[in-house]
Amino acid sequence: MKKTAVNPYLPFWETVPDGEPHVFGDRVYIFGSHDTRNGTSFCEEDYVCWSAPADDPGDWRYEGVIYRKDQDPLNGAAYDKDFPEFEGELGTEGHLHCLYAPDVAQGPDGRFYLYYALDFVNVISVAVCDTPAGKYEFLDFVMREDGSIPRTGRWFDPAILCEESGNYLYYGFCPPVRFPGMEDLDIPGAMMVKLADDMHTIITEPVCVANGCDTAKGTGYEAHPFFEASSIRHFGEYYYFVYSSLQGNELCYGMAESPEGPFEYKGVIVSNGDLGYKGNTLPVNYTGNNHGGLVQIEDKYYIFWHRHTHGTAFSRQGCADQVEILSDGTIPQIEITSCGLNDGPLPAEGKWKTYIACHLTEGDRSKVGQVVMGGPGEALPELPEEMPYITEEEKKGEEKELYPFIHNMRDGAVAGFKYFALKGTEKEIAVTVRGRGALQLVIDTPDGSFPDVSAAACVECDSPEWTEKRMDISVKEGVHALYFRVKEGRLDFAEFAF
Repeated sequence: MKKTAVNPYLPFWETVPDGEPHVFGDRVYIFGSHDTRNGTSFCEEDYVCWSAPADDPGDWRYEGVIYRKDQDPLNGAAYDKDFPEFEGELGTEGHLHCLYAPDVAQGPDGRFYLYYALDFVNVISVAVCDTPAGKYEFLDFVMREDGSIPRTGRWFDPAILCEESGNYLYYGFCPPVRFPGMEDLDIPGAMMVKLADDMHTIITEPVCVANGCDTAKGTGYEAHPFFEASSIRHFGEYYYFVYSSLQGNELCYGMAESPEGPFEYKGVIVSNGDLGYKGNTLPVNYTGNNHGGLVQIEDKYYIFWHRHTHGTAFSRQGCADQVEILSDGTIPQIEITSCGLNDGPLPAEGKWKTYIACHLTEGDRSKVGQVVMGGPGEALPELPEEMPYITEEEKKGEEKELYPFIHNMRDGAVAGFKYFALKGTEKEIAVTVRGRGALQLVIDTPDGSFPDVSAAACVECDSPEWTEKRMDISVKEGVHALYFRVKEGRLDFAEFAF
């Protein structure tokens, strides 16, 4: 029996953002950065890998640590050649450069190559392994045969594609302003170079394949210029270049008939706040940066993306949702859900943890903005007073001895779950809450405005301890979204059960 999949697709305690999914053999592998749960900066941990059977993508298996930050020579590992020119200082114990978003491809020799950039050194490194999820070993830096590195574009967020026609490396970071040290750099957008079959020697000069802030005016990219997060896939006759736009919350894409581009801008695939979906102008979540890739799993296509927890930008979790590729190759923007890789709505049976919420807003939707983020070395700002967010606390008997829940739901706050398949025979929903306030269940719309929906009963809570409360419900058979809304007070919300 297949395991029910949800979003986020990994266990709630795992924080692997920037996910690049790849199918190797009969398994789906996810490669990404690795945040710290309740962290204070991006990508603080070593790379780990998870995989799942292609025919059961809810059954994820931890493959362990596949690469450590101290394996890179820029962090002190042995290297018997001259270093390429890089920015900053060598990492030292206790002050190692972080491993930023990676990608993996199977090379012409059958081995697997891991591409990554350390934090803002402006160099891309390569590691290699005989298996997709084994222990990778540092191979070399990406550079020309003479040891130099082209200085067009920022060497950041690599994506790799290996085909019979060659090995294509995409990279880039294109901010609207030049940070210190970047004033004189040429940063046109997303760049591409070809690599020799040794998988690290550059054999062509960089070309811009997707326009960034400097070059987007008058092009299809003008409203959604390339910012970062390059990702590349080849399906049928088209190549798909996925990237994070300057808006940050969205993954956009361009299409081309050649891996060398240029890629014609086509639209937004996903927003981690559902901004733009069916004209939506108010986010369904607090937004933040986004990064991910497309993958074909058996006969279906999915976009992998990430969301934010703990109210900050630094504890991100991987999510995925199905996309449709139309006859002309284009991909309409999809809605984010709690179902993810489940291939359909979730069953209205048993108990569900609330961390799978795909809608989480405070009472005034117009004030739902970005998650909190501080700069390097800066203390995190205080979270907005009205902001609800997913977090956890220690609790014996729970997975990893941790209990996830939604914290700080105040008047008008809504937690939404899309979608569940209800039989129409469900009579009660039990909710696990604490605090002082009233919680209402509304079906299919967060404000209950549709005339044909039934607002279920409301329960009241007045307890500092977790308490189960039961609601009577009457819902028509069908696929429904469930929205739990705080009518008054302030509550924490951990579970619900049919």
